[in-house]
Amino acid sequence: MTVTTNVAVDARGALSSPSAASTSEPESFIDTETFAPPAAPRLPLALRRLRSPLGIYTTPLVLLAAWQVASSLGALSETLAASPVEVTKAAVHLWQVGAPSTLGEDLRVSLTRALVGLVIGASIGGVAATFAGLSRFGEQLFNGPVQILNTVPFLALLPLMIIWFGIGEMSKVLLIAIGAGVPVYINLFAGIRSVDQRLVEMAAAAGAGRWRLIRRVLLPGALPGALVGLRFALAYSVLGLVVAEQINASSGLGFMVTQAQTYQRIDEMFLGLAIYAILGLSADQVVRLLERVLLTWRPAFGGAR
Repeated sequence: MTVTTNVAVDARGALSSPSAASTSEPESFIDTETFAPPAAPRLPLALRRLRSPLGIYTTPLVLLAAWQVASSLGALSETLAASPVEVTKAAVHLWQVGAPSTLGEDLRVSLTRALVGLVIGASIGGVAATFAGLSRFGEQLFNGPVQILNTVPFLALLPLMIIWFGIGEMSKVLLIAIGAGVPVYINLFAGIRSVDQRLVEMAAAAGAGRWRLIRRVLLPGALPGALVGLRFALAYSVLGLVVAEQINASSGLGFMVTQAQTYQRIDEMFLGLAIYAILGLSADQVVRLLERVLLTWRPAFGGAR
């Protein structure tokens, strides 16, 4: 004789008898309205734009205006901090009749050094990070030296670069390349290793080969980390540029700042700092643009308004 028993399965997958299911209170779905946070009051569009009319440039410009006001009222001594107006005049003067080179020539030399070093460092760091992220042998091969370079200051490497490669362009470009390559390696390696293992297993179960798995799953999944590494690489390129051009340089922004320090030109020193700050903001905007273009598939939290 065959005995059939009706068994109920609750929402958590537990087995229960019909009588228990009938006597106990039924499972209910979570009330989304109960747990939903209260809607925050939304400011009008005009007020939101007034609060930050120029985006990330609003605060720097406000600080710049406060700096000029303090200088005009005499709160900041001209021997300690040149006003933005004086810095602008120094920029115009150096652009027209700078000696031994104009501001335009110094910018061209420095940007060329930074760009060449960035391309070399990011390329080597990206290839090494990909190899290390995909294989344990690559991790054992590259991770140790990269972590060592990550903790060595630029100023400690500079004497060795001069001894090994001389005082020409090679030592300066390699110093910038090291500064750019290390953050690209660290962040891209972490991005590859943080890809969800379930995505890898699903792609493999769907018949994706190794190269297709790398191209369609691992590298796209690691792209956010790679862009974070690029942001740090751009910043470290500027830092490496500052260090490389402070010593044994006859042109460039670092040389301009050194000359200003030698002749006690406060306005030109602040001009160099202002140019470095502009380069940093510009680099951040470049990475933000790449994120908008390359990460459209990944919706992310953009901050409360």
